[in-house]
Amino acid sequence: MWSEQFGFLTARGYRGLAPDLRGLGANVAQTSVFETSTPNHRLKSVPPATMDDMARDVASMMEAANVHEAIICGLSMGCYVAFEFVQLFPARVQALILCGPRAQGPDAAEKQSRETQAQRALNEGMDFAVESITTKLLARQTVDQKPQVVARVREMVLETDPRGAAAAQLGMAARRDYSADLARISVPTLVVAGHEDGVRTPRDAEFIQEGISQSELLVIRDAGHLMNMEQPDIFNEAIDRFLRD
Repeated sequence: MWSEQFGFLTARGYRGLAPDLRGLGANVAQTSVFETSTPNHRLKSVPPATMDDMARDVASMMEAANVHEAIICGLSMGCYVAFEFVQLFPARVQALILCGPRAQGPDAAEKQSRETQAQRALNEGMDFAVESITTKLLARQTVDQKPQVVARVREMVLETDPRGAAAAQLGMAARRDYSADLARISVPTLVVAGHEDGVRTPRDAEFIQEGISQSELLVIRDAGHLMNMEQPDIFNEAIDRFLRD
């Protein structure tokens, strides 16, 4: 999902590392906690992949790559991982880029929704999640005019290991509230929001920008939750400008 950024940043002399968070991408998903006794042996549950676990995984990856400190960029769930990372390893963070973020913890409705999605992933696979691509993740202009982006996102969703997706949903359902952390973040921070994001509201990004003293907010028009894929030129120019300032 960051391929449009890697070429751009590499050409400008930056080194980028994009982890496959645990259970996602090429990372092997965790084993089941329980299995049903049904003939198809569908999983009943998986261990949650907590945001703390993922942040520590990122630190381990950095150590393996001999990177002591970095600019940490996260999108959606990646922002929760970034919040945990800057809390656990503040000396290793030069700056933050938070895309499609939210600081507040989950309420009862969100917890229930994520637990339901986790169970559906285990029971049905990832086909059910394809609908959210056009209804929540992408802007209308992207859906209408950029079929290659829609196809890429669809492929990403369908290739996701259902166990990893379920573990991540359970981890997000159990995440803590990061609101009180914002005032303690002292590094330069860029907050990026998609104007047509169907997952986050503009107020979510504004709340974070108001809470972090050294922060700025960019709202990208004709972009949804995956603004780096939908409007890569605008996104890349904003990142380049932020890194140079």
